[in-house]
Amino acid sequence: QVQLVESGGGLVQAGGSLRLSCAASGRTFSRNAMGWFRQAPGKEREFVAAISWRGGTTIYADSVKGRFAISRDNAKNTVYLQMNSLKPEDTAAYYCAVRTSMIPTMRRLDYDYWGQGTQVTVSS
Repeated sequence: QVQLVESGGGLVQAGGSLRLSCAASGRTFSRNAMGWFRQAPGKEREFVAAISWRGGTTIYADSVKGRFAISRDNAKNTVYLQMNSLKPEDTAAYYCAVRTSMIPTMRRLDYDYWGQGTQVTVSS
């Protein structure tokens, strides 16, 4: 059974940094695109970042470009999200997701497997 487990969330002051991790188990995802999405209370889940199977292609939402960086370690079946210069509007539950395709996209419906989420709270 496929399982994605996020970790690394927490409470941080504005301007601070956090690094999220998502460990996949149940199968190998080395040939799959992986992504991060987030959902704030009362809002729809939105795209944050995604990475191709080899890590050569990354895409970001405009709101996080230049502040967040996605990476992956296929040997560990893990994807990361380094978040710097955090803002209060980054507060949300963050979810990792995996596509059956190698190509990363921004569309939530393109992703087939999802984690349970990790909470990030940024105080002003």
